[in-house]
Amino acid sequence: MTTALTRGALSRALVGDELAFSRVAAVLQRSMTALGSGGSYWWLVLSGLAEPLLYLFAMGWGVGALVGDITLADGRTVPYLVFIAPALLASASMNGAVAESTMNFFSKLKFSKIYYPMLNTPVTPVEIAFGELGWAMMRGAMYTVAFLAVAVGIGLTSPLLAALAVPAALLVGLAFGAAGMTLATLMRTWQDFDYVSILLFALFLFSGTFVPVDTYPAGLQVVVWATPLFHGVELLRGVMLEQFHLGLLWHVAYLLAVTLAAMAVASRRIARMLRR
Repeated sequence: MTTALTRGALSRALVGDELAFSRVAAVLQRSMTALGSGGSYWWLVLSGLAEPLLYLFAMGWGVGALVGDITLADGRTVPYLVFIAPALLASASMNGAVAESTMNFFSKLKFSKIYYPMLNTPVTPVEIAFGELGWAMMRGAMYTVAFLAVAVGIGLTSPLLAALAVPAALLVGLAFGAAGMTLATLMRTWQDFDYVSILLFALFLFSGTFVPVDTYPAGLQVVVWATPLFHGVELLRGVMLEQFHLGLLWHVAYLLAVTLAAMAVASRRIARMLRR
């Protein structure tokens, strides 16, 4: 009973509606079934994973030969390839979650209109939103596990640290999945997604991915500190490079706050759009 009350309180605080986790799971199950019946979807997932791996090898081995070692905040030095690997993992998780929660969600909402028949069942718009967020996280998890398998295979991290990095990467996917869903509710046409692509690419370049943030101009550093990918990069870098400190909790709190705020907005907008 206490658990049910806690869930209900969380649901009302976020979206003002009762949330049944069994129905959220049913929405998630629908996406998993669609994945199993569509072989082409796997090629879409693999193509999304290829980009961070190409950056890892091209920048890590190519540029890394020119850059040499990077000095960390604790005074240790690591090869450039090891330094950028956690950041590229964060971007892979971001890209997987955003791709699912923006373009695919927009297609289901505006064109396939698969959510309207769901409303003839006990499933509510809020549960649809959380079910789709869960599916976006699962796509991010596919990228995460595959990337970490490659990282362990070439000796960039240990299996234990890779295992610890999985929940951190999932948190990054959770935050960006929620933010992406909010953006999808604001999109009017497919052309609007060009702005999302530009935003993601800017985050990818300027979140401490390839160089330490303290090398940026002071004004740009302030902007970078406010972006969610920076916090994801710092969290994963702390885990994968064994830089465990209390500051990691701040990155976790930031990403959780982004998730809750974005889902509060997205859930209300989705409910309004589906109930028109």
